[in-house]
This record gives sequence, C-alpha cells and structure tokens, in this order.
Amino acid sequence: MGLWRVHVELEDRPGRLGELAAAVGGSGCNIVSLTVHGERGPDGTVTDELMVDARDEAAATGLADRLRRADIGCTLAVPVLAGELSDPVTTALALARRVARNPDATAAAVARLLHARLLATGEEAVHTHRVRAFGREARIGRSWPFTATEASRAAMLIELAELSAAPGEGSEATAWYRREHPSLGTVLLGDGSEVELRMAEPSDGPLIAALHARCTPATRRARFLNPGPVLAPDELAEMLTGRSGKGECLVALTLDGGHAVGLATLDPDGRASALLSILVEDSWQARGVGTALIRRAVAAATDVGWQELTAVAHPGNLRITRLIRRAGPRPSAQLVDGMLRIRIPLAMS
Repeated sequence: MGLWRVHVELEDRPGRLGELAAAVGGSGCNIVSLTVHGERGPDGTVTDELMVDARDEAAATGLADRLRRADIGCTLAVPVLAGELSDPVTTALALARRVARNPDATAAAVARLLHARLLATGEEAVHTHRVRAFGREARIGRSWPFTATEASRAAMLIELAELSAAPGEGSEATAWYRREHPSLGTVLLGDGSEVELRMAEPSDGPLIAALHARCTPATRRARFLNPGPVLAPDELAEMLTGRSGKGECLVALTLDGGHAVGLATLDPDGRASALLSILVEDSWQARGVGTALIRRAVAAATDVGWQELTAVAHPGNLRITRLIRRAGPRPSAQLVDGMLRIRIPLAMS
C-alpha cells in the first residue's frame, strides 16, 4: 500500500464529487484526504488535491486512467511520504510556532508548508518558487506547479516570522510593519462581517494573485480579457500600480489579514483624472466590499485633487454603474469603440 498525491480538475456542479469518489473506489483506491485549492480555470473547473491510498503503482496509474475515462481531468499523480498525511491545519499551526521561535527557519518552514524542498545554490527543480524573508531570497522546488493560493499561504507565514522576530509594541520590526502596512480602518458589511482597508504594497502581490485566482472566469474576464487563474507579471504589476506604474491599489482584507477579498486600483492619466478598476471575489460580492472600496477610492482621489475618475467596462456589465451609484457618486456613461466608458465627477472642495 502507498500514498499518492492526485490533482483533479472538476466542474463545480452537484454530483461531480460523487462521480470522483466512484471513480477512485472503482480503481481499488481509497481517498484519505481532499483539499480544494479553489482556483477556477478558464473553463470553470476547480482543482482538487486528493491523498489516495493505492495498493501499488499500477493501481495509482490505473486510477489516473479511470479518472480520464470519466471525463475528470487528472493533472498529477505522484507518490508522497506518510508524514505528509498530517492534518494541514495542525501542520500550518506547528510551522507558525516554529518560525515564531526560530525565524531563521522561515524558508525551510515555507518549503514544508508547500510540500517542497529548499534548493541549494545552483540546484534546479521542475517547478520553483522564490520566497523572500528578512531581506534574503531563497528558492523552493518540487515536481508540480505552485498555485496562487499556496503563494498566499507562504507570504502569510513569512509575514508572521518577520513580525515575531522582534516582539514588543515598541520594537523596530513592529514599527516597520506598521509603517509599511498602515490600516485605513475596518468596514462593517451588510451581513455583519468586517474587512480591513489599507493601501497595498509590493509584498502584497501573492495575496492579490490568490484573490484573482479564486475569482470565477467571468469575474476575471471583467477585469482582464484573459479569464485564466494565473496572472502574468505585468498584469499583477498593473493591479498594484496601474499601467502607468504610478498608481495606487486599495485592498480589502479579512480581519486576520490572510486573504484579500477585493481591491480598487487608481491609475493617474496625467490630466487631473485617474482610471478606477475594481475586483471583488465572487463570494464577497453584494456584501458591501465594492461599495466601501469605491467610497475610499473617491475620497483618496478627492484628497489628491483629481477632478474625475474614469472606468471602462464591457457593455453588458451594468453592475459597475450600479455599484458606483450605491457608493455615492453620480456617473455618466457612453459607448465608445464597443466599450462602456464611465465618467465619475469628483466634488471639489
């Protein structure tokens, strides 16, 4: 008997998990654990990671073939060590304790969290991910791709290590963190939940990439023409600082800081105005996140002295104009070159 890590791509519809379980059982394998990565592909499928117990390599290979015959995408089937069977939440908490006690172990802890190995100088792997902690860069590697969600987890573990390195309210590290991540306060949403608003920093790239990956293809397509879950480096940079490279990004975070659930980018155009772009995770839409982001973005733009904000949307996307009106401004819109061009006048003091 042996443990295997299997990645499958499932349509997010009722009954599909049952079909997956039937295919695994029919191949003589047993599901030990299942983790949903939550990153929808362009076709709407979600990647799930299974730990399966197979009697031998032939059974694991047969499982991959059976899944494909059931029209279930199988993108990975690799053996794993028994130690990786531990509860992922317990593992994450144990690693958090480890970096809090020994910050020098941060890179190794990130590798353990992502089921990868720390690469030596000059060593290569099929897939690599760069992490930066305490000003030092390290590389971790493994045989299958890293996801945006995993990059977000790694970023949070590194952030915890950096905060824990110098305990105490008056420490230099704590003061640095607060300077780099100034909070703009919390917002109470209509359903009673809360989010924290703050300006994004370059180090927030993994959180924003994970937010984009968790959105549905339709939501991603409304922000970028490409509905894929993975942002190209220039697209991620555009979300942080706009196409001009001189913009700012306002981000909405869960109160634990572990997830970005929405963002608004202000990109100045050099004519006393700026382009406003909004992205809110699907499960957080219609709860007030977008309204809070727009209100804060309008306030920031007014403080700077801009006269108006502009936005661009597909003609069928009327939600953006309703969202802007709900936030307070009274926009005007017209169809230009097949796209909806929205103008948001700002009140001048």
